[in-house]
Amino acid sequence: MSRFLSARFAGLEAYTPGEQPQDMQYVKLNTNESPYPPSPEVFARINGDEIGKLQLYPDPEGKILRQKLADLYGVTAENIFLSNGSDDILNFAFMAFCDETHGAMFPEISYGFYPVYADLYGVQAKQVPLQADFTISAADYCKNEAMVVIANPNAPTGLELPQNDIEKIIQSNPNHVVIIDEAYIDFGGVSALSLVPRYENLLVVQTFSKSRSMAGIRIGFAIGNPRLIRALNDVKYSYNSYTMNMPSLILGKEAVKDDAYFKKTLKKIIETREWSKKQLKRLGFTFPDSMSNFIFASHKTAKAEEIFEALRENQIFVRYFKQPKLENYLRISIGTREEMEALFAFLETYLQQENEKVID
Repeated sequence: MSRFLSARFAGLEAYTPGEQPQDMQYVKLNTNESPYPPSPEVFARINGDEIGKLQLYPDPEGKILRQKLADLYGVTAENIFLSNGSDDILNFAFMAFCDETHGAMFPEISYGFYPVYADLYGVQAKQVPLQADFTISAADYCKNEAMVVIANPNAPTGLELPQNDIEKIIQSNPNHVVIIDEAYIDFGGVSALSLVPRYENLLVVQTFSKSRSMAGIRIGFAIGNPRLIRALNDVKYSYNSYTMNMPSLILGKEAVKDDAYFKKTLKKIIETREWSKKQLKRLGFTFPDSMSNFIFASHKTAKAEEIFEALRENQIFVRYFKQPKLENYLRISIGTREEMEALFAFLETYLQQENEKVID
């Protein structure tokens, strides 16, 4: 710890990102990225003409990409907020809508950045326990005096909160912002976007990092009432007016245009996920019924940490959270069919060897 670090940050417990090995001779199933490349339209747009404009600042409003998203989702550009990945938007939301007296609440088991942002800005946070089956109880979030943040589908469980429950939460908190973090919504869930015109306190946050295969370019967007969007922009322009770079704005537009490719890769990931569920059950794993691009699995006899280490030694990366209530689960991102086959081939051999040890 540096002696120059301010007291405000000395006790901060930072978010731990998934491991990013640089030698790609790995089966990488640990960070919920898409296993497929971006749309060919994205590649076609990367050219020398655009590189030659990098001496210029990007459009701080991202007008063209905002309009493309507005057209896609049937809203106006004034309903759209853009920034450098959905994490950046969540950061601005904690800055804009919370302070020492206006707290936040979110599930105890969910995306790890929520408590980090609360801690960072001195926001009183209420972390609500999940039900025994890892589901979220909507009643826990009704009529509370705090900003509500819910990942839907939730992470790392992959479970979806039904839209009628989301609407109950929004209706019961008219004086506080309700953020629905939809990083994984395209993999089978029902988006809350249809509720935006009816509720001025609803902010829906999405990302290009998962279903649009663009985690490396960092594009996030939020859709909400124009007043909420203006509040986020006021904070952004007081913090960093150029949050999105020029290549992100250009390539993001091309990704939105190619809807056919988007649906094609989504279909492949969902089909692989459903096939993977059957394979995991066959091998003795149990898991919540994921609606995301990952599965949160626990084995009936083998310990998750030991499986994790064995996989890693054999260059197969999954995610392991060594913390209470999660310590016997692995979060397995959905890769290509070939990558998942490699995972299951290893698990079959490993579990058979472990079973033989017990018998001996």
